[in-house]
Amino acid sequence: MVQSIGRVNKYTDTDLNRFAEDLNRDGICVIRGLFDQELISEWAKAFENLFRERQNQPGGLAPREIARYYLTLPWVSPFANVEVFANPVIMGVLERVFFQEYVMVQLGVDLPVQGSDYQEIHRDYRPLFSDQIVTPLYALAVNFPLVEVTAENGPFQMARGTHLLPREEGLRKIATGEIPMESFYMQLGDAMIRTPLALHRGSPNRTNQPRPMVVMGYAMHWLHTPKVDLTLQRDYYESLPENLRQMIRCQVVEQLPKEKVETYVNFKY
Repeated sequence: MVQSIGRVNKYTDTDLNRFAEDLNRDGICVIRGLFDQELISEWAKAFENLFRERQNQPGGLAPREIARYYLTLPWVSPFANVEVFANPVIMGVLERVFFQEYVMVQLGVDLPVQGSDYQEIHRDYRPLFSDQIVTPLYALAVNFPLVEVTAENGPFQMARGTHLLPREEGLRKIATGEIPMESFYMQLGDAMIRTPLALHRGSPNRTNQPRPMVVMGYAMHWLHTPKVDLTLQRDYYESLPENLRQMIRCQVVEQLPKEKVETYVNFKY
């Protein structure tokens, strides 16, 4: 099992400050080459087996419109890895954006396959109060792909800065071309951190290979997140340092269930 992944030494405080500034201003930052490609290869192989299993389980995949799915990753090797979910670079950015305690609430994969189309432009969270009131970032998604993301296999698309606008104003500016829907192409090892409040969509995967994108969700400790859930086995949970146990909002069980019925079905606002 690969252990050495986080490349924290590549990034200075100046880099982390810049990532946080990008995130606050644009709603997204991209961190190139964060993870070792050997780790990504290990995750990709394990995910391929998991996806085949889930396809044969009732409720094992959550639909995300046509030929597009979401599934929760189990907290087992290689997915249960401190150097990924508590990566020091990612934590360094989150700590610069969240000004209170935050928790991890999600570990899953978004997966468009051949035949998928453009999603409706959407947000993943409701505004805290009204979208006329701009609030500090209170929920963030960390994404990294398990295959190279190209123009052909369904890149994530987002309109920068729309987390700072009322939804209808953002949609209008996208429609007129004032704010473009930008495609984010990614190499193996790249990661991005984004706010679910920015207007975004998935694009079509026109290849015959699935395009798995890992999503790790983090939120302020007071945010209610009923649609996503984490389940950890007790021996693994108790092996973690106290600060990480406090960071993960999860159900602790004696034995992980063999099958998973996805509950995160409604995902658009």
